[in-house]
Amino acid sequence: MTLFFTACCFLILGYIFYGAFVEKVFGANENKKTPAVRYNDGVDYVVLPPYKIFLIQFLNIAGLGPVFGALMGIIYGPVALIWIVFGCVFAGAVHDYLSGMISLRYRGQSLVFLIEKFFGTKFKFLFMLFLGFFLVMVGAVFAMNPAAMLSDVFKAKFIYLIIFIFGYYFLATLLPVDKIIGRFYPFFAVLLIGVTGSLIVALFLSDLTFYQDITFSSQHPQGQSFFPIMFVTIACGAISGFHATQSPMMAKCIKNEKYGRPIFYGAMITEGFVALIWATLGIAFYQNSESLSAVLSSVGPGGAIKEISSSLLGKIGGNLALISVVVLSITSGDTAFRSARLIFSECFNLSQKKFKMRLMVSIFVLSVGIFLSFFDLTFIWTYFGWANQILATVTLFVCSVYLREKKKNYWIALIPALFMSVICFCYILNQKIGFNMSLGFSSVLSLLLTSIFLIIFFNGKKKIKKS
Repeated sequence: MTLFFTACCFLILGYIFYGAFVEKVFGANENKKTPAVRYNDGVDYVVLPPYKIFLIQFLNIAGLGPVFGALMGIIYGPVALIWIVFGCVFAGAVHDYLSGMISLRYRGQSLVFLIEKFFGTKFKFLFMLFLGFFLVMVGAVFAMNPAAMLSDVFKAKFIYLIIFIFGYYFLATLLPVDKIIGRFYPFFAVLLIGVTGSLIVALFLSDLTFYQDITFSSQHPQGQSFFPIMFVTIACGAISGFHATQSPMMAKCIKNEKYGRPIFYGAMITEGFVALIWATLGIAFYQNSESLSAVLSSVGPGGAIKEISSSLLGKIGGNLALISVVVLSITSGDTAFRSARLIFSECFNLSQKKFKMRLMVSIFVLSVGIFLSFFDLTFIWTYFGWANQILATVTLFVCSVYLREKKKNYWIALIPALFMSVICFCYILNQKIGFNMSLGFSSVLSLLLTSIFLIIFFNGKKKIKKS
């Protein structure tokens, strides 16, 4: 229990002190007009209250990652908590804050626009295709997973649930941001926070031991090293590239730059708490890595969530907890499609103020998502975690370039960018889905490749326009 509270304190202190430092480095200016004020179009550029934006941002970035990833990551033992805390404070929250605030300085535009501005036009369309497919795939999977979980709980037909979810996705993608997302998401976020808090309180009141064996070496049942796979498994609870696709959407709704830290940095810290709680729930409820691993192998993370929630909160509370997790997935899925609409419209200069044009782009991205849902995405999804962390790494390098050209302390973004480069290189070199090399050789080679990236960074002299 002491370890859990210590981790919580680090997250809070990280927001208070390091978050304030990052904000000072960036130079948030409360007197600067934001895109929501300058370009208000009643559709995507809409001023929303800061508390609503915080709750929406939290719900958008969370998805299933801080729950599923935390449950799978804690198999490696309490070392996972170190990654959640330090990854969240020094990498994930920095990533989210800087990507959101840089977007805020450039009309709330997406990462594709920033890639073009900082790295040149030749990378624009390639990155657009990657990011567009990435988002549509996320949306498709985040429709199938909750449909499967709801089908199990309510015994409804899977196909009907898929139709309902995609129908909702269409409306959330098409309609102005304040009609559905701005109106209902804050309530969903409060539900999620309330249920997650109830679960950890119930664990306090139970006679379960939080962590049976507090050692920071790998406790994986097969003796697998936590490096580098744990850093990819636990993504959303520590750092996730998907968040960089969501922050620009909320950057279009902020009235004042002073709200950037609580919204972007704060939402990531909140997600860190969710990951911390679910990691603790997993290892405390099943008592050891072997038991948790066996459950995940037999019923998957969804089954483990249902069992933990029902045991701690009863049948009704368990179903409510499961529904809150489903809401996490759906509300990230629809904003993935909305982000895809915004990215394609930006790249091809398609005005989204006009309903007809917005309708056409929405139909296109949803059609691709529906098409993908008819296929087994297991093979592609196997690479999702790695691709997600690659996206986070690219975003951090973009942020580093921005800070360097503004003559600010770029190390706050560059250090986590270099760390994530090592992780991503080592993962694809070492894992069976990649080159299946030995861990030792993969580690050395990943350091060499990252060193090349560092040299390229310091030799890049592209100037960016003032913002």
